[in-house]
Amino acid sequence: MSELQSPLARTPREVLSRYHQAMLDKSADDLADLYAEDAVHEFPFSSPGFPSSYEGREEVRAGYRAAWGASPVRVEAIEGMEIHETADPEVIIGEHVVVGALPAGSGTFTVPGVLIVRVHDGLITRVRDYMDGLAVTGLRELMAKAAVGPSV
Repeated sequence: MSELQSPLARTPREVLSRYHQAMLDKSADDLADLYAEDAVHEFPFSSPGFPSSYEGREEVRAGYRAAWGASPVRVEAIEGMEIHETADPEVIIGEHVVVGALPAGSGTFTVPGVLIVRVHDGLITRVRDYMDGLAVTGLRELMAKAAVGPSV
């Protein structure tokens, strides 16, 4: 592994960019590999059927593998990206809108969100993941109408 590929060489902005790419690719492995072994990923506004947190890299991997693997939803774009640097060089805030589609043209969706990400030595140590709960509920209703399976 070259020095540029090493986690130590990644800035919080680069980590956030890779995080978004993993979402687009629905790659739980690429996402989890951005996390420190003992990282915490929190969902402060979790909804029914969704965990309030993942504890550790492997729980992140398993949780996203299960969610993304079971979901027919395809993320087509991440738009409205606003990146906010903070006074703490390890913390970055990303605002975004996930734009996606259900299979066979059965609907599209948008889910706005905010990520507060702490990166130490090039790896995520903590994420606070705020998703628009009404948009997530709307997506679940859309999927139920289309009868396409579990949601994101």
